[in-house]
Amino acid sequence: MKNIDTITVDIIENALKNIKEEMDVTLFRSAMSPVIREQHDCFPMITDAEGQMVVGNFGSHVPEVVNQFPEGVHKGDVIFVSDPYSCGGSISHVNDWMVILPIFSGEELVGYSSMFGHVMDVGGPVPSSMPVTATSIYGEGVRFPPVKLFEKGQLNESIIRIIKANTRTPMENYSDLMAIVASCRTAEKRVQELCERFGIDTYFGALEALLERTNKMMRELITNFLPTEPVSFEDYIDDDGLGNGPFKMKLTIWREGDHAYFDWTGTDKQSPGPINYYLSEPMFKMFIGSFLISVFDPAINFNDGFYDVLHIESPEGTLMRPVEPAALGCRTHALSRLFDVLSGALSINTPENSPAAGYGTSPYFIYSGYDQDGRYFNLMEVMYGGLPGRPIGDGLDGHSWWPAFVNIPTEYLETYYPLRVEYYRTGKDSGGAGMNRGGNCNEKLYTCLAKGTVSIHDDRSTLQPWGINGGEPGGSSSKTLIRKDGSKQKLDSKVDNIEVEPGDQILFITGGSGGWGDPLERKPEQVCMDVKRELVSLEKAKESYGVVLNPSTLEIQREETVELRNQMRRLRGNLEAFNFGNRADVVKV
Repeated sequence: MKNIDTITVDIIENALKNIKEEMDVTLFRSAMSPVIREQHDCFPMITDAEGQMVVGNFGSHVPEVVNQFPEGVHKGDVIFVSDPYSCGGSISHVNDWMVILPIFSGEELVGYSSMFGHVMDVGGPVPSSMPVTATSIYGEGVRFPPVKLFEKGQLNESIIRIIKANTRTPMENYSDLMAIVASCRTAEKRVQELCERFGIDTYFGALEALLERTNKMMRELITNFLPTEPVSFEDYIDDDGLGNGPFKMKLTIWREGDHAYFDWTGTDKQSPGPINYYLSEPMFKMFIGSFLISVFDPAINFNDGFYDVLHIESPEGTLMRPVEPAALGCRTHALSRLFDVLSGALSINTPENSPAAGYGTSPYFIYSGYDQDGRYFNLMEVMYGGLPGRPIGDGLDGHSWWPAFVNIPTEYLETYYPLRVEYYRTGKDSGGAGMNRGGNCNEKLYTCLAKGTVSIHDDRSTLQPWGINGGEPGGSSSKTLIRKDGSKQKLDSKVDNIEVEPGDQILFITGGSGGWGDPLERKPEQVCMDVKRELVSLEKAKESYGVVLNPSTLEIQREETVELRNQMRRLRGNLEAFNFGNRADVVKV
């Protein structure tokens, strides 16, 4: 490696981080689908010439994809892929469209830019292409193995025609794809400018230094926070939408020196339904790194430099490593629950240092049909829930488990789709009680203004998000169809093609999250404020926190509170490290 001063390394590092942000901005301003444009369901990446991610939000898949082109890559090439099985699971279902663009400075390959985003519809039997009843990936829509969308600068029009012929939203899909390409071209231009400014050798030296820096810091995290003896933790997905389940996800972790080991042995076999998650090794390493860095040292730059110190075992034929052509469309339940399992495993020996469980999925609301003017509409909205109570404070109310995601503004929904949002709020009492309260869920009431169909993807409807270190579990999710005549019908958490008429309503309630720490240790003033903000009810303040408030003024009744808390401490048993709520009633061992 060329000797390079740390200031230059820092300048190039921050330039690359800014380029990554510019990729996002380019995409958000160009895409048409609200899931990308408004909710930011996309993941950028910039790599070195070998395909190692230097900055980005997901593990590098570049070598595996590029090696499928024996002719190599050239200036002007743009690779497109939407098949999880063709890229080792780096994208997790066929709605994720990924682009890889080689970056040349002069005639030398200096790296790759890549971006993938969730497009609205890729065909298949149901709108938005994530059928709950799918039993293989063949029933989930059109998938593309790695192909050259552009070859030496020339657009392959045949690919565009195939795309447009196999989607309910051809205009949106085409625009989204070109926006993804544009974001990668933005990175291409900016990286070329860096190479011109500093020289290719200096640029390469900085990338190598960044990777080595992250490697060294990750080794320190592993040594400081991972156990030397194997520890295991398990959590469950409710069901697969076809009547099967619950499905166990089990993870065992340990370290040997400064190397970490993660073993999914004991996880249930792959599901007949579409909740399988094809977990690529690089992607899981990325998740581990993201989790460890965000929890223990957010200052570390997130890149592929630490991958050689992580070792993954994921048995084939299981929920986390299904065999092709297993269905993958509803994989977000396993994808999100992965973080709860990882958190639980890391907290076995030190529950006081780890968060509780969150809402553990990625809920989808899908509404499609024809409006009063005969125009086709297809809405897919990602919903959020409670993030867990943590050692440093309360969990976030109604937040995405992925930090960069945001909600679709109500004004956008009501402008572009035939629906009305009656209210969008956090669900009172859905966050588990604790010294640090679990985040509350989201409650959203939609009124449908056009005839159409509704599909729902969610989880945590039967198994609660667990509390930790004495905290209570969070609330479960639920869905209700309210007909315009006032009659109500409970809906499953995974269901397709519910027919709705103008005036019908859908009440969509997501899962809450677990609390952290003894609820009786929470300051009465905090509980009082939660009640005033309508996050906690008077009843829960008294029953879970032992805080007595005046029903009229909401002032703390000090003497009654002290007396009640002392009584609750005397009567209760020892607090457990984990409170799994109703798990024993649902899971049959």
